[in-house]
Amino acid sequence: MRMAIALGARGLGRAWPNPAVGCVLVREGRVLARGWTQQGGRPHAEAMALAQCDARGATAYVSLEPCAHHGKTPPCADALVAAGVSRVVTALTDPDPRVSGNGHRLLRAAGINVSEGIEAEAARAVNEGFLMRMTEGRPFVTLKLALTLDGRIATASGESRWITGPEARARVHLMRARHDGVLVGAGTARADDPDLRVRGLGVAHQPVRIVATPRLDLPTQGRLSRTAREVPVWLLHGSPAPESAKAFWEARGAELIDCVNASGARKGLDPRAMLQALGARGLTRVLCEGGGALAASLIRAGLVDELVIFSAGKLIGDEGRAGLGALGLSALAQAPQFRLVGLETVGPDVLHRWRRVPEQA
Repeated sequence: MRMAIALGARGLGRAWPNPAVGCVLVREGRVLARGWTQQGGRPHAEAMALAQCDARGATAYVSLEPCAHHGKTPPCADALVAAGVSRVVTALTDPDPRVSGNGHRLLRAAGINVSEGIEAEAARAVNEGFLMRMTEGRPFVTLKLALTLDGRIATASGESRWITGPEARARVHLMRARHDGVLVGAGTARADDPDLRVRGLGVAHQPVRIVATPRLDLPTQGRLSRTAREVPVWLLHGSPAPESAKAFWEARGAELIDCVNASGARKGLDPRAMLQALGARGLTRVLCEGGGALAASLIRAGLVDELVIFSAGKLIGDEGRAGLGALGLSALAQAPQFRLVGLETVGPDVLHRWRRVPEQA
């Protein structure tokens, strides 16, 4: 099962809108075949493995319950029955209402021995995004920040290249490759003219490039504009966006997604509405790379699931630009809390990973 889970992780950033599943077929202690969900979610892991061998009498280890519904491919549960496997071992029940226990029931009805819940926590960690999209309607959100020791992302003039070293920047490209989409705010898009593609890893796939821009006021000759037909660009905008800007970006090949504006005194887009819109389009994992206002809005709404901070051994001082916008706190007890889950050095910098601590009821 650990092998199946590790194989499934190869599909992160590629398999959406489907889960990243792995399958290992074993008979008499010998591995017959392995498979994992392919780019775009098809073929499924079970189909990939079954195509490689005669699976009669084998045990199938699958990191998620085999599907039991007819979609763009036939049910994997039916394929396992037809292949003559004698046992199926799974890590998780699929929360997709089209499956949700039906795959297990179909296998048992066919006389196949089914074991559930093996290495469930490890499997859940790989497919957090898919599970969250099924249960909450939104993708899993990782917020990445590259900061000086005093929490700055740029000098007062806006200079930020480079806060961190080349090793940290290479790690960010690896993070992009393992996410379905990369999200930035309009301020970052205007100031940095980012490309947001994965570079230097030799990967064939790219994440969707997403900008939260209420008024669509982005550089018309920037990198995103020039390359929108090469790699998808999704623009999350609100009602104030001018029709001329909409027409321009649609002509460039970008996908426009109309979102609800934030209520009250907060400006910009409603962060939950943004993520719900991305989830509705199939995204399961989103990497947010700033800027400070967007990051703060996601944190205020309790929508940052993982916080990844690269800390560089530099100091800029109070005149530098803060890495995070205002959270509107009046007391320390109101501060959002995260727990440390990982710490390592990356070149001359320090990477620390934090997970959100759910609010107490």
